[in-house]
Amino acid sequence: MAQISRSGYYKWLKRKVSPREQENQQLMQAMLLLYEKVEGIYGYRQLTINLRRETHQSINPKRVYRLMKLAGIQSVIRRKKKKYIRSTPGQIAENLLNRQFTAEESNEKWLTDVTEFKYGKGQKAYLSAILDLHDKSIVSYVLGHSNNNRLVFETLDLALQAAPGSTPIIHSDRGFQYTSWGFKKRLEAYGLTQSMSRVGKCIDNGPMEGFWGTLKCEKYYLHKYQTFEALKKDIDDYIYFYNYERLQAKLNSLSPMEVRTKAA
Repeated sequence: MAQISRSGYYKWLKRKVSPREQENQQLMQAMLLLYEKVEGIYGYRQLTINLRRETHQSINPKRVYRLMKLAGIQSVIRRKKKKYIRSTPGQIAENLLNRQFTAEESNEKWLTDVTEFKYGKGQKAYLSAILDLHDKSIVSYVLGHSNNNRLVFETLDLALQAAPGSTPIIHSDRGFQYTSWGFKKRLEAYGLTQSMSRVGKCIDNGPMEGFWGTLKCEKYYLHKYQTFEALKKDIDDYIYFYNYERLQAKLNSLSPMEVRTKAA
């Protein structure tokens, strides 16, 4: 039933545990006790330091790291993050919007940004959207697997298809897509005016950041997503709900699309 040869079985049965394996078993037990005692806050470096003191032995950190992998444990804090490499932007624009978050008519001022979602086993999706400051509606959005220029360009194209002939001021942060020469040329071709937040000033794009918070609190954080398709369906459903059904006190208890329709 186990598909093991007779000779192999008896060889395993008579096999003696090596001194090294006995040491690893003892070290594993001590490591798990210590890990449980500190509620999992130690990584392999701290475990190595403490085990050396307990056992009075010279223990290699790589050995502890390997045993942690076998035991299926890891530190619950301070996971290693990718190093951020500051890049030089291709071009920048002044903060022409200057936190003037109101507009007299539709398609006068647009905000745009990209946010990240996680699903499955550490997989990521990126949502790019454009918000109209007059009625707070989402004019266009695109959910993709990569945070790249194509994602942002497609969002802009969809917005201009939804509002043909519009020439709004479009405000963003200083993300690499928005500082690229390709994005600037696209705006110039459409006759749009570019505005950018100042460095480290998230509030300069406040309403857009506020929408991300609303979307995530009212939909994303309430569910666990295993597939991209499930995540996309809920985002589609929520943005439709936000645009057409979610009433806002700041809009005189109307939905964004009701305000947009009245303006039209």
